[in-house]
Amino acid sequence: MNGEDYLRTQLIAALKKTGFAQPEEIFVNLERPKIAGHGDLATNIAMLLAPKIKRNPREIAAELLAALQLDRTLIASAEIAGAGFINFRFANQYYHAVVKDILKQKAAYGRSTWGDNQRVQIEFISANPTGPLNIVSARAAAVGDVLANLFNAVGYAVEREYYVNDAGRQVRLLGQSVSSRYMELLGKEEPFPEDGYHGDYIREVAREILRQHGEVFVEKSPGQRQLELSEIALESLLSTHKSVLKQYRLQFDNWFRERTLRESNAHLDILATLTEKGFVYDLENAKWFKSTQFGDEKDRVLVTSEGEPTYFLVDIAYHADKFERDFVQLYDLWGPDHHGYIPRMKAALLALGYPAKSFEVNIIQQVNLIEDGAVVKMSKRAGKIILMQELLDEVGVDVARFFFTARRSQSPLDFDMDLAKNTSDENPVYYVQYAHARICNVIGHAAAQGVQFDPEADLDALAQEQEITLIKKLAEFPQTISKAAKLLEQHRIPTYLQDLAGLFHRFYHHCRVVTDDKQLTLARLSLVKATQIVVANALALLGVSAPEQM
Repeated sequence: MNGEDYLRTQLIAALKKTGFAQPEEIFVNLERPKIAGHGDLATNIAMLLAPKIKRNPREIAAELLAALQLDRTLIASAEIAGAGFINFRFANQYYHAVVKDILKQKAAYGRSTWGDNQRVQIEFISANPTGPLNIVSARAAAVGDVLANLFNAVGYAVEREYYVNDAGRQVRLLGQSVSSRYMELLGKEEPFPEDGYHGDYIREVAREILRQHGEVFVEKSPGQRQLELSEIALESLLSTHKSVLKQYRLQFDNWFRERTLRESNAHLDILATLTEKGFVYDLENAKWFKSTQFGDEKDRVLVTSEGEPTYFLVDIAYHADKFERDFVQLYDLWGPDHHGYIPRMKAALLALGYPAKSFEVNIIQQVNLIEDGAVVKMSKRAGKIILMQELLDEVGVDVARFFFTARRSQSPLDFDMDLAKNTSDENPVYYVQYAHARICNVIGHAAAQGVQFDPEADLDALAQEQEITLIKKLAEFPQTISKAAKLLEQHRIPTYLQDLAGLFHRFYHHCRVVTDDKQLTLARLSLVKATQIVVANALALLGVSAPEQM
């Protein structure tokens, strides 16, 4: 049972009855008051209506209250406060119904269907396949996967996609870098490219190629050798990406290859379409897109003066291809260095005729790894980057996923290694997981005392402050998921979990579960079981395990 939805429905009916407004004319906002004593939910609808109908907001609130037909077994009180707020308090019976609802829905509790099965796509990580994944990729991976889980939880049909940049200059540099190291291993000289890829991982790739293929590439021309080695190295590094992402509990629905666009000339089709629409002009032997017509700060090159298609042109083709696959909404997660790229891509999609709000970008900010109070500057294996694999080896998957999603993604993140490896309640992951393990222990202890959980137990005995406060937090879970999905704010889930764990630990210390009062014991056992369900459901959204013992 969702109390917010119930109250909104009753307020809309009261608006119709009083003639103040129709549902389509105004949104009925309900929020939790900042001061707990002001009630459980409040609406400012009377103050929003006052200037429209030129009435005193308290008078409007009074008429709305008179028109409301509230179930008093669910709503304990409704009263006017301040300049015209209407404050509502739920009855204990409502909260008991929340517990019953959780016990009935189990893993489905918190989920909704407002996404209406619309097809959405979220593309994230998409790191160049020319090196191992780093900690920024690890953050993007966690955020993207959790957002996809949230989209699923509210009823969207979501697909996760990784865009593989397997064409162009970076792949050529990869082949040249590996070829140089390969020849070096055989005691032969080959110049290392000026902008090549450094780090021990290139040597490891070359060493593995030598182990598997021997010296068969030595007699080939440098160009042919570099071409063939670039292909082998590319697939080897992609295989490594997939392996570490599998360890990270992330499975992409599609790995889309850039070269498929180039081979099909999809980018040239886009160029032709934009030209036909009058959005392309020639200047200094290059072809330019009139992106300023759609809000960009300057026009952008689509084809260079040398006749080479730019990365931007190919990227436009890629995003157009997404829409052609019948996705109604696209979400991209990009790094901070791509912030200025957003307006030009939005401009291109508008020029092609796609809806303005059907493409959104979420920026994933930088990660600073902190150890012993100082920033960790580099990886032992990859030169100037810190490997995702190294981090997972150090702190584990649960900690990494929780830490990376616990902060707003648009804010830089200081990843505290000392805290991440701490096994006390100072570590938020440990604190939350311990709540789940403690719940399992309580249920096990009750069973050992001959008390079995009964989903039909009478809950009237649940009336203490710690009990009702805990239930109130459980009741917030569906709305927490919905807001996190709507606002692309995955950090709401870890925050919610820490608050919920704190309230459960407080309940545990103040309210003995197994008592001499059988009705009270069964009621509290139901509350404990409901809390276990919600903690497990929330951890599942994060891709974090819910241990039964610690």
